[in-house]
This record gives sequence, C-alpha cells and structure tokens, in this order.
Amino acid sequence: MRILKYTGFISAILAWIIIFASISLNPWFNFTKNAFSDLGGPLAKDPWLYNYGLIVVSLFAFLYAIFLAEVNENKILIIASAFVMVAAIFLALIGIYHEGTYPHVFVSTWFFIQFDIAILTYGIGLLTARRKLGIYMIILFIIANVVAGVIKWPSSATIEAWGISIIDIWVILSFLDVGQRR
Repeated sequence: MRILKYTGFISAILAWIIIFASISLNPWFNFTKNAFSDLGGPLAKDPWLYNYGLIVVSLFAFLYAIFLAEVNENKILIIASAFVMVAAIFLALIGIYHEGTYPHVFVSTWFFIQFDIAILTYGIGLLTARRKLGIYMIILFIIANVVAGVIKWPSSATIEAWGISIIDIWVILSFLDVGQRR
C-alpha cells in the first residue's frame, strides 16, 4: 500500500507529460483554439500517444483512489474515493473513445463532472472527520466551478487545463491529509 500513496502524483505528472509530448508532435495544435482531445483524434500525428497515455494515467488515478479508500475509515471519504475510481474509468474511456467517435464528448464531460463530485464529497468527508483540509477542498470546489462558469474560455483546452490543474491541487491536498495521519 505504501507505493500506492504516490500514484496520485504519478498520474498528475504523467498527464502533463503526455499532453506536452503530444503537443510537441502536433505543431498545428493551438491552446486557445483546440481541445486536448484533438491530440488523440484522426488528424493528429501519433494519436496513440495521447489516447494510450490517458489510459495509463487512468490506471494510476484508479490506484490512488484504491489507496484512499483503503486508508480512510470515514464512509464519506470512501465514497469520494469511489467517485475518483469512476472518474478514472471515464478518463480511460476518453482514450478509448477518442476525438471523432460518438461517445467522446459524453465521456470527456463526465470525467470532469465526476471528479468535481469527488472533490466536493472528499471535502465533506474531511469536514465530518473534523479535519481542516476539508474546508480547503470545499473552497477549491467552489472556486473551480465559479471560475469555470464565469470566464469566457477561448477553447476547450483552456478550460480543460483549468480542470486538470484543480485535480492536481486536489491530489496535493488529499496527499497532505493522508500524510498528516500517517
């Protein structure tokens, strides 16, 4: 179980490595005009890198969720970990149903919605366990969604980068919470 503690960081870092590597292979990609998923679509060079990369990232995210479910005794935190597992499955589905396939928009959207639910639920779970980080997670959830709703994003990639960054902050906060207790 000890090694699983770091799989959240591995998934966060690996996601950005895959995104930047895919962008470097596709000089046509424009951050303010495209979606990250375009890097795995039919017009991309080496779309397998992006698509299979997301599947690998999802495995590490799923392992992190298993770790969190294992180390948390609070039922709400375990439910939040299950939401992360479901989000990880949707992330894998983004790689399987890449840009240009029918369910792509659905699985992409639900990945972010599912992770939002996980962040909020994890924050509530921490609050019910009387841990201060819960307040920060709920504030993170509120800020993430207010900013996402208020800003006129120039592209899907810009709001996706925002969402991924919020998930990365959640990984750090959840890691800190577990570290404080172990």
